[in-house]
Amino acid sequence: MYAYIAAKDFVKGDLLEIGCGDGRGVDVLHPLVSAYTAIDKNDILIDILGKKYPDIKFISQFIPPLSMIPDNTFDTVVSFQVIEHIENDDLYVKEIYRVLKPGGKALISTVNKKYSLSRNPWHVREYFAAGLKQLMTKYFSTIDTKGIHGNEKVMAYYEENKASVKRITKWDIFGMQWWMPRAILRVPYDILNRLNRKKIMNANNSLVSDIVVDDYFVSQNPEESLDLFYIVTK
Repeated sequence: MYAYIAAKDFVKGDLLEIGCGDGRGVDVLHPLVSAYTAIDKNDILIDILGKKYPDIKFISQFIPPLSMIPDNTFDTVVSFQVIEHIENDDLYVKEIYRVLKPGGKALISTVNKKYSLSRNPWHVREYFAAGLKQLMTKYFSTIDTKGIHGNEKVMAYYEENKASVKRITKWDIFGMQWWMPRAILRVPYDILNRLNRKKIMNANNSLVSDIVVDDYFVSQNPEESLDLFYIVTK
C-alpha cells in the first residue's frame, strides 16, 4: 500500500496501472489524475471494480504485451509488485516504455531479493537493485533507484518472521524448495506461510496489528530496503 502513497508526488495526467489487483490504490491516485486506466488478468476483480468505479477504464488482459494500448498514450504508469510474476520481464519493461508519452514517468516496485526468506513459487524471479536497473537501462535513460523500507516495528516483525521461517526450512536438508517445480511448491508454501504468520500473530499479536502504512518510508538505500522502488522517465 505504501507504494501508492509514495507515488502521489509523481502521478499526473493520463495514468495507467498495470496489475491493479483489488484496486487498493485507486482511491489514493484517482483524485490526482485526469484519467485512470487499470489492467489486471483477474476477470472477476475487473468486473467488480468496473461497477464500483464507472469513470475508470478497466481492462482484463494477460500482459505483456499491452496489446490494447497505442504508443505514447500515458503520462504516468504505475505497476507495483507485478514484474516478479512476469515471464518475459524484458517485454514488460519495453511495453511500459512504448505506451508512455515522451517525458512520461513509470513507477515500478518489486521485492528485494536480498530480503526474501525463502523461495516464493508465485514469483518467476526476484531481483537485486542493480540487476533490475540494468534491465530497465535497455529502454530508459533516466532511472532513479530507491527503496521502500520499514521502521523498527516493521523490522522487528521481519526478524521474527525470518527466525520462524528458518525453523521450518532447516528441515529442507536437500534444498527441495529450490528445484521443485513452482506449481507443485505452491501448495506446501501457502499452507506453511499461513501457519507461520498465524503462529507469529498468536505469539505477539501487537507485532502484527500495530504496523500501519505510516511505518514505511522511501529509502535512498535500495540495496538495504525491503522493496525496490524505481522512478523511470521516457
